[in-house]
Amino acid sequence: MREYASPKLFYALAGRLIPWLAALTAILLVVGLYLGLFVAPPDYQQGESVRIMYIHVPSAWMSMFIYVSMAAAGGAALVWKTKVSEMAASASAPIGASFTLLALITGSLWGKPMWGTYWVWDARLTSELVLFFLYLGYMALEASIDDPRRAARATAVLALVGVVNIPIIHFSVDWWNTLHQPASISSMNKIGRPSIAPSMLWPLLLMGLAYTFFYFTMLLIRVRNQILVRERNAGWLAEALRDGR
Repeated sequence: MREYASPKLFYALAGRLIPWLAALTAILLVVGLYLGLFVAPPDYQQGESVRIMYIHVPSAWMSMFIYVSMAAAGGAALVWKTKVSEMAASASAPIGASFTLLALITGSLWGKPMWGTYWVWDARLTSELVLFFLYLGYMALEASIDDPRRAARATAVLALVGVVNIPIIHFSVDWWNTLHQPASISSMNKIGRPSIAPSMLWPLLLMGLAYTFFYFTMLLIRVRNQILVRERNAGWLAEALRDGR
């Protein structure tokens, strides 16, 4: 796998994978949305408003998953100084910020009918907001440094420091008795025993997979674009573009 740390090989591999990942994303998204919005039953307490879960929960999952992926790519860039790792971390930040914002907005819309308010300084909500600011800080720091390699090192350190917020988000509903409901699928005492009904669980998992494939599709597209910019003077890239690869 280490040979794909080369921009030349990664560019070619990403070009082959993107159509397949995009197709899987579209199929999973259509099936997941259909099952979640039209087939899954309404909740006995929340009624039809529970359907926002199929947008909100996978967004929250991805907000954390992408941050951890970004920190891992940044750490790899610090250790092995690979350009592709630097570009993968950089490309992940706007995608992760978008998922975090979507989770915050849909969570507020879900909170209004359930809690009677769009926002409370609840442990889960507050730590998710902190995650959004971490993404914004990452992008602002990157934009403030002209040299891409120096920017990659500085943002990698920030990402690695900020990753401490991820377990706080995940376990906040276990550590503190707050307004946010406990985890329905995985928590310290529910692993393997989700309390959500299978008819609601499967659409949720399909949406989670759809979001995951969407992330990888967008990641590969954005890394390819960065390779086009940073390797624009490389002979291999001119040859690849001439051959339509």
